[in-house]
Amino acid sequence: MATATAAGVAPATATAPATVAVRARGAGCRAPLRVPGAARQHVACLDELTTAGTVASGHTDPADWAGLTPKDLPTPSGVPGVQIDGYFPDTSTTNTNHGWRHDAQFVIRLPDRWNGGLVVSGTPGNREQYANDRAIGDWVLSRGYAFAATDKGNTGTSFQQDGRLPGDAVAEWNSRLTQLTRAARAVVAQRYHRPPARTLATGMSNGGYLVRWQLENHPELYDGGVDWEGTLWRADGPHLFTFLPPALRHYPVYAAGGPAAGAARDAMHAAGYPAGSEFLWPYHHAYYWGLTQRVYREELDPGYTGADADYDWAARPEEVRAAVDRIALTGRIGKPLITVHGTLDVLLPIARDSDVYARMVREAGRGGLHRYYRVEGGTHTDSLVDAFPDRLRPLVPCHRSAFTALEGWIGRGERPPASRTVPLPAGAGAAALLAGCRL
Repeated sequence: MATATAAGVAPATATAPATVAVRARGAGCRAPLRVPGAARQHVACLDELTTAGTVASGHTDPADWAGLTPKDLPTPSGVPGVQIDGYFPDTSTTNTNHGWRHDAQFVIRLPDRWNGGLVVSGTPGNREQYANDRAIGDWVLSRGYAFAATDKGNTGTSFQQDGRLPGDAVAEWNSRLTQLTRAARAVVAQRYHRPPARTLATGMSNGGYLVRWQLENHPELYDGGVDWEGTLWRADGPHLFTFLPPALRHYPVYAAGGPAAGAARDAMHAAGYPAGSEFLWPYHHAYYWGLTQRVYREELDPGYTGADADYDWAARPEEVRAAVDRIALTGRIGKPLITVHGTLDVLLPIARDSDVYARMVREAGRGGLHRYYRVEGGTHTDSLVDAFPDRLRPLVPCHRSAFTALEGWIGRGERPPASRTVPLPAGAGAAALLAGCRL
């Protein structure tokens, strides 16, 4: 989701990565590659595709993935290969990476030692194409996967200016991931002389929403997906517009103390913010709730002129509901999906998001294709674990466990553990929690 800090939207004016000379390592690296449909592409043969090397070589943008992972998350290395940076035709210009000032930018990474698979991802928040490099890309590349990511076609806190009609900008996110998936599958076939044996979608927050939407609408492109706290949109709610305004309305009363504080706290709980998450509310009020409500309200309900704290979804006109319905989820997934969500998420409260989506999947008759793990102590942004190591657990290891479970599910027919709440291990320190997550 959106935020004004490093934990959400990377600055739209971030310095473009420098271009450096890299050496080729053989005929496979020198083979011509062409991204179907791309208006521009740059191909580089790199000695290191993970952030252990791409930071120094200028083939990532650390500002884009800042704030998404714990500071002590290890960075794998030893993954040489080919990186392709480029963009598809587009009319918007919010993404300034490489000095291109052009949206619909993508990155495709093709390791020399390939395991036969492809992982595709859209970014969280309104970030650019490198946002998943540290949380997802490094790890899947180290396991031999090809990896592709898109900026979703628009970036930054003014993303809602892209498009003519309400909902156009978010609808483009879905089409851009579909476009990249098809193009990346073709590039993989060019590079390795055979198509990927499996194509997996994964992403966090808005990227998790994309996974859900793709498996509902284009299951033919994928073998499965891992949804990391995906955003829920449905015309009847719940969604951002049903739980963010109550937070904006009640939190200041709670923070002020006094006789009304208890009732305000209870109203926050009733809106979906879990008891025990109060220590996270000041940060989210300062950086997340107001900005997130504003930018999505401007995207989906541009006619509203009142205060965001007074926003009343039930009272909005039918055309606003129609705009949300354009991007809504149904639960009708067509391939295996694993959802991971933290119980202390106070940007997308779990009771108003993934709990609801899991029910939607069951009601659509697709429950056999879904596993849902509620991770006790997890919150929306893993960097907050560094600030509250005694209260929070990182979700990165749980995402990796879910991804590994998906591999076994689709590759060997090993059904993952039943959906459940994954307890916070008693007495586990930060290092142990970062090392693993048993589903």
